[in-house]
Amino acid sequence: MQEGGPVVGWNGLRPAPRAAETRYALVRDGEHVVLQADADHAMSGLVVPVTVDLAKTPILRWRWKISAPVASADMSKKSGDDYAARIYVMFDYPRAKLSLATRAKLRLAEAIYGQAIPTAALNYVWDNTHPIGTIAPNSYTDRARMVVVESGAERAGQWQTESRDVAADFRAAFGEEPPPVLAVALATDTDNTGEHVISWYGDLRFVAR
Repeated sequence: MQEGGPVVGWNGLRPAPRAAETRYALVRDGEHVVLQADADHAMSGLVVPVTVDLAKTPILRWRWKISAPVASADMSKKSGDDYAARIYVMFDYPRAKLSLATRAKLRLAEAIYGQAIPTAALNYVWDNTHPIGTIAPNSYTDRARMVVVESGAERAGQWQTESRDVAADFRAAFGEEPPPVLAVALATDTDNTGEHVISWYGDLRFVAR
């Protein structure tokens, strides 16, 4: 990656198409070029298709840093569904295994937002108040689970290196074996709370145990 250059291979993700877009840019941080996300009452992300064999490489590793957590966020409410930083792992869960009601909700959401919605996803988040290790349904859909990896302001302004066993997290969140991974995305969002935060991401990859 080159400072100021395009984020090659990643596409825009607009879960909230009516919101302003988070501004993403490659910037220099010390000796490294990293991705900066600047969200001011905004919500958009970046997504990349991936093919991952979780039997061989189930561990997702990355680095991230935030200016501050989203102070008024509340992951239990739609009005507070904002995070200073989050990493999505999207799965190819068979729609035929979903209930008729869930399939109908997905079709409605896709018609409203004009884009495909993953049938299962893990969201690794930097929350503001919930304890690290919390796993909870997303306030918009129970097909996404929020996994709190960092929380609060104590480590704000400092790079944190994370490592998660995605296969184990899927089992803990959904109670079954994980289907294939379709894509990975990241987002910094403040559209519900109207706050302003800046975050940085780097070195995201799947590795063996």
